[in-house]
Amino acid sequence: MAFDFSALRRFPDVEAPNLQAWDATDELLVQRALDADVAGDAIAVIGDEYGAISLALTDAGMQGIRVHQDLITGRRALAANARALALALPAAHELDSSLLTGARLVLLQLPKGLAELEEVADAVARWAAPDVTLIAGGRVKHMALTQNQVLASYFAHVQPQRAERKSRLIVASGALPVPDQPRFPVSRQHDGFTLSAYGGAFAGARLDIGTRVLIDVMGTLDPPARSQLRRSEPFQPSEAPIGGNQGEFSGVVNARPLRVVDLGCGTGALAVAFAQRHPDAVITATDRSASAARSAQATVVANGLAGRITVTLDDAGSELPDGSADLVLLNPPFHLGATVHEGAGQRLIQAAARLLRPGGEVWTVFNSHLDHRGVLTRDVGPTEQVARTPKFTVTRSIRRG
Repeated sequence: MAFDFSALRRFPDVEAPNLQAWDATDELLVQRALDADVAGDAIAVIGDEYGAISLALTDAGMQGIRVHQDLITGRRALAANARALALALPAAHELDSSLLTGARLVLLQLPKGLAELEEVADAVARWAAPDVTLIAGGRVKHMALTQNQVLASYFAHVQPQRAERKSRLIVASGALPVPDQPRFPVSRQHDGFTLSAYGGAFAGARLDIGTRVLIDVMGTLDPPARSQLRRSEPFQPSEAPIGGNQGEFSGVVNARPLRVVDLGCGTGALAVAFAQRHPDAVITATDRSASAARSAQATVVANGLAGRITVTLDDAGSELPDGSADLVLLNPPFHLGATVHEGAGQRLIQAAARLLRPGGEVWTVFNSHLDHRGVLTRDVGPTEQVARTPKFTVTRSIRRG
C-alpha cells in the first residue's frame, strides 16, 4: 500500500511514544475498500480516529468520501493531516442520514462499547442503501462475540474474517428492518435528576461512581466568592445593572452570576446537579465527544435547565476565554481509547487553570492511584483533599494569582 501511514499525527490530541495515529485495522479496512470496487461517494467511514482510513482512500483517488468522528480532537487532527499531506478534506458529518444516505459500503473502527456499536448498526441499517455492506474492524484483544451478536440484530449475515496482524474484520450485510424511532437516547432517573445518553457516552445513562462521589461532596462545599462588576470589567448584557446601558458603567453593583464550567461533562450530571443546588449559576458544559455533548444537551432539556446550561462540543474548553470561570467541575478520564494514559486528564487540568480567574476554584474527582493532586498543585494552585473513598479522591484547588 503506497500511502504513508507513519506521516499521520494525533495532534491536537495527546501524543506520546506509545500512541500512534493508525493501526493495522485501519490498513485492513482501507485494503478491503480498495478491493470492493465501490465509488468514493458511496463510502462512509465511521470512527476514523485521526483520518487514516479516509485520507488513505482519498490518496488512492477516491472522491466524495463521507466521514464521522466522535471526538473533535480527531476531527481537528484529520484536518491537520489533510493539510500536511496536501489532500482534499473528506466531508465531515454527524451520525445521521446525511452521513449514510446512499452509502453502499460503510467502514467502521469498532467502538469500545456495545451501546455505541448498536447505535451505529441501527444508523447504517436505517439510512444506508438497501444493499449496504458494513465492514467493522478492531484489534483482536479488544473484540468479543457480543459484538457479533449486536450486529446480528441489524444484519442478516455477519461473517467474522480471519485475523491478520492482530486485527480482525467482521463483514455484515443484508440490513434488517428497524423500528420507526431509534432507541437512543436512553434515559434513567436518579436522585433528583434524569440522565439521558446516546450510545457513545461513557457510562450511558448510569451515574458513574466517581461522578456520584463529587456530587455528594458538592453539597458540603461553598462556591468561590464572585467579584463585583466595576467600570473596568466587561460584562454581558444579562449582567448589566437594571436600567443601565450596555458597556462600561460606574460604581459597584450586585455580584454577577457565578460562572461555572463542567469540563469534560459527559452526560451532564455534574452541571445539572450544580445548577439545581445553585440557581444563580450560569453554566457551560463542554466535552470533546459529540456523543457526550448530544447526551448532555438531552440531559439539560430533560431537567428543564436549557436556559441556564449551555452545552458545547470543544477540545478542553479551547473556545472559552481565559480567566472566564469562577469554578470548574472536573472528573477527568484516565483512558485514551483502549490505552490507560494520564495525558487526557492532565490536559483538562491545564485547561482548567487557563479558564479560571485568579482566586477561582476547580473541584476535581479522580482515581486515588493517579497523581492528579500533584498536577493540580503545579498547574492550578494550592490543592486540598476534601474527601476520599477507597477508590476516589475529591480535591479543591484555588487558582493562584
